[in-house]
Amino acid sequence: MLKTNLVCLLCCLLVLTSVGGSVTAQQAYQPPTGENSSVNKPTDHRQVERQTALEEKVKIKIVKLGLGAKAKATIRLNDGSKIKGYIAQAGEDNFVIRDRKTDAPTTIRYAHVVKVEENRGHSTARNIAIGVGIGVGALLLAIAISIAHLD
Repeated sequence: MLKTNLVCLLCCLLVLTSVGGSVTAQQAYQPPTGENSSVNKPTDHRQVERQTALEEKVKIKIVKLGLGAKAKATIRLNDGSKIKGYIAQAGEDNFVIRDRKTDAPTTIRYAHVVKVEENRGHSTARNIAIGVGIGVGALLLAIAISIAHLD
């Protein structure tokens, strides 16, 4: 009877791990892009200061990433689009990002960038999922060993 219950528990755990919820990315905020958009035409002095400060932060982030194939980044633009690749060149007013797969260059002005994300490896959510998977696997292995030694 105990062996049957442990086998049922093992099956339930296997089903739960295979059905486990996936991690979903949050949707990015897409600013308005019309002619009357404040993103395209900063009219207030504070808006101009914020835009200049954002441009400086973007420049600093690009410099920190460096240049070349190891400088992987995801660039979010103020029109809501997203470009993935690596930083090939960086200038005073713009930079060039090349697509990882096609190696096609795209020149982007710092003023059009909303956010720069570096892609240096696995995301935190993926690392957590890998750790949980290893833990569940070890637990299932321990249960299987204990079932085998019941006889």
